[in-house]
Amino acid sequence: MSTGQADGPLPPRPLPDPAADDPPGHGPLLSRAAFDELFDTVRTWGRWTPAGRGAWNRVTPDHVRRAAALVRSGRTVPLGLPWDTRPGPDNGRPALHHMTDLGDVEPAEPATHKDFLAADYHGKAVTHLDALSHVAYRGELYGGTPARDAVGAAGARFGTVADLGALFARGVLLDLPAALGVHWLEPGHTLHARDLLDAERALGATLDEGCALLLRTGRFRRRGEAGPWDSGAASAGLHPDAVPLLAERGISLLGADGDSDVRPSPVAGVHSPVHALAVAAMGVPLLDNLDLEQLSTACAEAQRYEFALVVAPLMVPGGTGSPVCPVAVL
Repeated sequence: MSTGQADGPLPPRPLPDPAADDPPGHGPLLSRAAFDELFDTVRTWGRWTPAGRGAWNRVTPDHVRRAAALVRSGRTVPLGLPWDTRPGPDNGRPALHHMTDLGDVEPAEPATHKDFLAADYHGKAVTHLDALSHVAYRGELYGGTPARDAVGAAGARFGTVADLGALFARGVLLDLPAALGVHWLEPGHTLHARDLLDAERALGATLDEGCALLLRTGRFRRRGEAGPWDSGAASAGLHPDAVPLLAERGISLLGADGDSDVRPSPVAGVHSPVHALAVAAMGVPLLDNLDLEQLSTACAEAQRYEFALVVAPLMVPGGTGSPVCPVAVL
């Protein structure tokens, strides 16, 4: 798959055809049987208590102390996107923001101004955290909890965002465009385990037990220079065959400037195979739609791709996730 070469703004290229048998850069295709075997290979069911926190249980006080020691310059980098109320090809359900008080509702002095926020955030436009109740595979949430018993109209009773709480961990940015010397990866560009290993070597960053992995594909640089597109139909991301490497390294969190999955999906009948493997098999929460452009610059300037990462989701009882603005501290 072609990549955006680093010489100024580039025009958008045709997106992969989701109906094609094997879109460029999309494969190799996996059968459902092969995917099920992979799911069973990487799953960690029964490993932790409480199970609803999944791989966040990997982060011990010692991990937190080591992460805190990565703060050297004190530079803070927010990783959340602006609250987007404008519809677009990648924002079919825009967030809401309107004023409820313009200083004329309550008694005068001091005047107060109030606003209302709402979002159907599990999409492509809001930076958010996926808790373990967000993804079920073969009818089961992480650990084998039947999804129909655990999630209903009032919310979830297992694997909620409130169960997760906050995370402070060592973050690692695998900046794939920086490692390849390009502006961005084109939609449909597939990342395999060898690509992650090559990026580790190129950037001098190593994934280890309890770390939070952030993947930059350059999605928002491409969007800014070439315009928006339907990232639900085509996006750069991981092939399922990269997930065993993440399981071997023992990551606690996976985030990306997309949603970590390559699209179109290489697995027939499974629209988000990396979601299924990470969340439902491995108990690894996901951060979707991160803005990693500032962090890419900061890491290049600091000449290191590790940092302390803070993730503080809203404490929503029964919530399957939360809008969030993580912060990297170098």
